[in-house]
Formats: sequence, C-alpha cells, structure tokens
Amino acid sequence: MKIAYTNCNIYTGKTIETGKAILTGNSIISGLNDINDLPAGYTVKDLGGLNIAPAFIDLQIYGGNGQLFSAELSIAAIEATYQYCLAGGCSRFMLTMATNTIEKFLRGIEIVRQYWQQDGKGVLGLHMEGPYLNRVKRGAHLAACIKKPTVAEVAMLLDKGRGVLKMMTIAPEVCDDEIIRMLIDHDIIVSAGHSNATFQEAVRGFDLGIPTATHLFNAMSPFQSREPGLVGAIYHHQSVKSSVVADGVHVDFVSLEISKKIMGERLFFITDAVAGTAEGEYRHVFKGDRFTLPDGTLSGSALTMMKSVQNAIAHAGIPIEEALRMASAYPAQLLNNTVPLGKIEPGFAAEFVVFNDALEVIDVIIA
Repeated sequence: MKIAYTNCNIYTGKTIETGKAILTGNSIISGLNDINDLPAGYTVKDLGGLNIAPAFIDLQIYGGNGQLFSAELSIAAIEATYQYCLAGGCSRFMLTMATNTIEKFLRGIEIVRQYWQQDGKGVLGLHMEGPYLNRVKRGAHLAACIKKPTVAEVAMLLDKGRGVLKMMTIAPEVCDDEIIRMLIDHDIIVSAGHSNATFQEAVRGFDLGIPTATHLFNAMSPFQSREPGLVGAIYHHQSVKSSVVADGVHVDFVSLEISKKIMGERLFFITDAVAGTAEGEYRHVFKGDRFTLPDGTLSGSALTMMKSVQNAIAHAGIPIEEALRMASAYPAQLLNNTVPLGKIEPGFAAEFVVFNDALEVIDVIIA
C-alpha cells in the first residue's frame, strides 16, 4: 500500500522539513515531496501538525513490561520487551543477555530464532554482554561466569548463533587479538565494555576494528591524568562510537554534556533497561528511577528511548534534532541491514516515531 504522510514537522536525520510529505510503499520510503506535488495513487495520512522522526533503535535492552528475557527465556518475554520499546518510540532493538552460562546464552539464541520463525517483530538480534569481561569491572554481572574466551568456544557460539548473534560486549584486554578478529570477521558488532583496559590496550582493540563501546563511564577504566583508560581511548580515537545511558543516574548530565562536546556524532543512546524480577541469576529491584541488585549495586535503567531524548534536551543542552539522531541515525550506523534504518530519505525503512511538542510518543508507524 502506498501512503503519503502529510501535515507534520519532519526530522529527517539531516534536516528539519515542513510543507512536505513522506511517500512510502512496500515498507520503504520512496520520496520526500512537496505537499503540492503528490503523485497519484497514494493514500494520504494527515498527522495533524505533529512531529515525525525515524523510529528509535536500542542496541542494549534486557526486558520490559515486567519480563526479563534471561529469566523467562520465552517468546512472551521478547514480545513484552518489543511493546515496551514501542511505547518509547523504538521500533528495533538488540535483545540483550548479561553474563551467564554458555548453555543459557545458547538457549537465548534459540528462543530469538523461534520468535523470528513466528514472524516476531522488532528484534535485530541478540547482544551478548559477556561473559568475556574483566572481573574488576563486572558491575552487576555474575563473577562465577566471567571467563577468558577460547577460539574453540567462540567458534561454537558463532556457529550456533549464526544469523541471531549480532553484537557482543567484551573487555579487549582479556581477549586475544585472534578472538577480536574472529568476531569482527563474522560481522559481529564488537563493543568494548566492562573493561579495566589501559589506554594502550583499549586503543589496540579499536585499531583492530572494535567500532564501539558499551555505556560510557559505567564499568570501565576512567579518564585520569596519568592513565587515560578506556574513557580516554574512546574520546581520543576518532572512529570509535560509544553508547551512553542518559538517565542522570548511570551518568551525570554534566558528564553527558561534556562527552557530547568531545565526541559529537560518535555518541548514541541505549536504554540499558531491565525488568524487575525476584527469580533467576539477576534479581533486579526497582528503585524509582533505576534498578539495582538486592545489595544496592546499580544493575539497569528504567529508561525508554524517548525519555533519553527528553533528558538530553532538558538537562544536557543537546538540541532536539541532535538528540533524535542519537536515538536513531547514530546507532543505525553500526548495523548492516539490507534496508537502512535511522533516516527519512528514499531507500530507508519506513519506520517512524510520531510525537507532540512535549516530546510525548503518539504513535510508532511501521509501514
């Protein structure tokens, strides 16, 4: 069905357009035309003066709407997470599992595969955060399951996870160069995190091709005068991106503002959102604006992607058009999708978030 979306302020990911219509067909954006130059054959959808932008992309989320995927390991938990994402303006997400047994990771891979076989929507793939992390920076992760990778184990994961395993957070200093190259050669998005790397160790990992880092500042060696650490390497290495959790808890908003000035387009949002659970290895307790383990260790956020955008604008001085890019265009640059995401221009996926001037999500359109 051909649809023209009209009467809206369009945040394309590059510019802000008014007086134009977004033309879509076969789930793809086919044009961005002047409102007085609509081709025949399109059904017109009037958006009533609202705002529209590319739908958001969350590369790290563990659950939603009361269901933590690693605890449930069910299609229902994935669907609950998808609905949570949609409520926050997000159409695509990387379902995430924290450090666990290899057997549980393999079970998670199979559940995602089953979800897709049942025509499940939204999931880009599985993000394994661990188990190849540094115990010194494990945060809320299970110490007993953290390990150094072997070529044989990684090869097995890549084989069993073919088509599903898409992203992995590792500590570069605990992984041999051969492991990092192996992951990159198999199109895994490798992210440096839960790491106590020195500046030089981190730069070596980035030079090997690691393209991004996981939740800037959290569970990583800090920037210091005599040892810049992983944070310093991220700042310094001009090709490396990093996610950030913009809730004012994981990262102070002033630190977000400073980091944005240093990193520019290399910084993007994730929610790092979990769901409360009293069962399983990860028992997340809701504390009003965050989740913690029962001992008080910070273990996840209560963010949505739109809340990240709101916070960046209100508390870190980031303009709305840039905050929207941090939730869509910039994470999309890490993906290798057949149909590109994250911008409103011809050839991109027709997936949009519609919101009012108070930055409240009105609808997510997946044409």
